[in-house]
Amino acid sequence: MKGKSMVEGAPWKHILRFALPVLAGSLLQQLYNTVDTIVVGNFSGEDALSAVGTTGSITFLFLALAMGFSAGNGVVVAQHYGAGDEKQVRANASTGILLMLGMGILATIVGLFVSRPVYTYLVAVPEDFLELTLQYFRIYTIGLVFQFGYNIFASILRAVGDSAATLYFLLIASVLNILLDVVFVAGFQWGVVGAALATDIAQAGSFVAAYIYMARKYPVFRFKLKEFTWNSSLANKTLIVGFPIALQLIIVSFGLTFIQRAVNEFGQAMTASFTVGQRIEMYMNLPCNAFQTTLATYAGQNIGAGKMNRVKKGAYQAVLMSLLLTLCISILVWIFSGNIISLFGLSTQARVYCTSHLKTIALINIVLSLYIPLFGVFQGANHGGAPTIVATCALGVRVLVTYLFRYGELFGYSIIWWNGLFGFGMGFLITWTYYLSNLWQKNSSVFVGEKQV
Repeated sequence: MKGKSMVEGAPWKHILRFALPVLAGSLLQQLYNTVDTIVVGNFSGEDALSAVGTTGSITFLFLALAMGFSAGNGVVVAQHYGAGDEKQVRANASTGILLMLGMGILATIVGLFVSRPVYTYLVAVPEDFLELTLQYFRIYTIGLVFQFGYNIFASILRAVGDSAATLYFLLIASVLNILLDVVFVAGFQWGVVGAALATDIAQAGSFVAAYIYMARKYPVFRFKLKEFTWNSSLANKTLIVGFPIALQLIIVSFGLTFIQRAVNEFGQAMTASFTVGQRIEMYMNLPCNAFQTTLATYAGQNIGAGKMNRVKKGAYQAVLMSLLLTLCISILVWIFSGNIISLFGLSTQARVYCTSHLKTIALINIVLSLYIPLFGVFQGANHGGAPTIVATCALGVRVLVTYLFRYGELFGYSIIWWNGLFGFGMGFLITWTYYLSNLWQKNSSVFVGEKQV
């Protein structure tokens, strides 16, 4: 069983070496999402840009399921890998792949079925671009099986310490998506349909590349069709560990859905501006999310090896690195906000909104960098419920203050971006209180055979 163990040597070196490819891969993913937005905004107009942007919270819901349950399987695999149990590593990977592909197919069916009532009544998309929104979303959902499949392959590879490989898969997806965006949207003038097709094809490319790489490099993951086996007990382990992770992301999705609804109340210019603001905000969140992913594997392996003190040392080092990288990105966004906004073809009013949005989140999102990485520690220790509670509280506060102050004199429409100050502050306090209490260390060895750590 050949992979990269993080149970020996300087923690920060392992964490940084693992996190950088994850960060670079996420950057590529955001780049091709940004190219979607730039191409659509410049070649299909602000109504098409608003349509693509307003689907974000619901498409994130499906991504939450894919990432959450894949990450759950990755934690279980990482724990068995750290304990040196090759048989369980292979068995959990097989069951996890079948589980996620099945969920991907089901997600497509559900997405197609609920699209109109969700965007008409829940998100309250204006009639001006409702049909464009539905066109984009329905085509996007067809490719969900590839999204779920890619995420399980990536999580399994990260579980054995191979985070660099996912960078190559995302590079393939990014190049495909950018080229197809130019051809379908700018060239063929297919608008939102072209953007959705480009995304589906790009996801299929990364799915195929990930499977070929995993099967060729790691004999333990080399399955013939008849060798894929389903084990309900192992599937339950993935669901138990993955559910809190997925639920955390699902709560974020629903919170963003209600915020998106409030955004839509201020008209198309605000919706277009918010679309761009969210795209840029994702870049500022890349470091803390990368270190969260890294610490889930790092904690899982070290807990499996019985090295709890090493987990704590790595956690503090990861938070510090997350803060430094986030500061660098935030400074760049503050300085070059005007140049960034000019890329998206926004109207004058939308640019005014977006400038205020970017400069505000450049300050506020620094708070995220100080606590999101610790979610990975909780997840790696089988305490994924803690991030769920934090996410619920933080999003609840954000939604509450948005609806309380959106028409008031103190904030007005600017609460759309200032809500993070209240929500992230709450998240910071709860996360660090729980971490310092050491409650997350209890029952951390539940899935590592008979070995107690």
